[in-house]
Amino acid sequence: MEPVIWRDGRVELLDQRLLPQRVQWVHCRDYRETARGIRDMVVRGAPAIGVTAAYGLAQAVRASRASDRVSLLADLHAADAVLRAARPTAVTLMWALDRMLAVAQRSLDIVSELEKEALAIHQETRELDQRIAQAGLAVVPPGTRILTHCHTGGLATGGTGTALGVIMAAHRSGYGISVWVDETRPYLQGSRITAWELQQAGVPATLICDNMAGYFMGRGEVDLVLVGTDRMAANGDFANKIGTYSLAVLAHAHRIPFYPALPLSSIDLAMSDGRHIPIEQRSPQEVTHFRGMPVAPAGVQVANPAFDMTPHSYVTGIITEAGVLRPPFTRTIAQALGK
Repeated sequence: MEPVIWRDGRVELLDQRLLPQRVQWVHCRDYRETARGIRDMVVRGAPAIGVTAAYGLAQAVRASRASDRVSLLADLHAADAVLRAARPTAVTLMWALDRMLAVAQRSLDIVSELEKEALAIHQETRELDQRIAQAGLAVVPPGTRILTHCHTGGLATGGTGTALGVIMAAHRSGYGISVWVDETRPYLQGSRITAWELQQAGVPATLICDNMAGYFMGRGEVDLVLVGTDRMAANGDFANKIGTYSLAVLAHAHRIPFYPALPLSSIDLAMSDGRHIPIEQRSPQEVTHFRGMPVAPAGVQVANPAFDMTPHSYVTGIITEAGVLRPPFTRTIAQALGK
């Protein structure tokens, strides 16, 4: 199931906030509504956010009433600012918008070329996912018991997924794997979406609370940790859904291999290390309420960082479409990116 569809100037988003109980689409008629869909997590997952943002810029130029190129580009940059602010941590969003702006600068027919470019970004995402999945099979021995966090499947990318794409490929290849699924508080992407996707695919999976991971690692029941990535720095430090850092520390303590899976477009060479990655702070209501129901005392002070930063020292290897990168990551990342 596609998380985002382009339909003649309208962006249709599968509302992932309602899964798995209900399948409902949100119809975004202009780039502001598309930006709201990104910000409110109707669509989520760094690659899918990037695809959606690209379509948002295509909407902006299509709807512009500018009568000359200068005015059209001004409208485009105004839309870019709105889309760029929707989710500040995911670098794929910035990458997709930068790519769209570069096409606009060199195009004669900006409206047509931006629509083509957005569609191309979407198709390339699908192809990259397939390559990431194949590369990841190299780190999954038969019979592996994998622990994963958040959701990294096709609904997060627009393709087949990153970390979950590796898991699906291993299952289809007959590796006899099983999966521990972190529920991933406070938004429960693991319990709502990852568990559902694995169930649909027939992959043996067991849902656990986030704070149970150490228990199962200590019992020797976890062989491998696979996670996704929203932004990676040049040295291999990376930001991912809150709770990833805790898993990395636990995996290190129990000598369990720990791999993030990501497209190379999620690597931000402008960031020398993870300390400079901006961490999105989200609404306290995501912690104090669940689907409108209060689960905490009124007026309690809340901290709700959406992501944490995992140092590269806890990373065994990095699964990308260019293969599995090994330490020293500053060198191997630069080589993979042709720098």
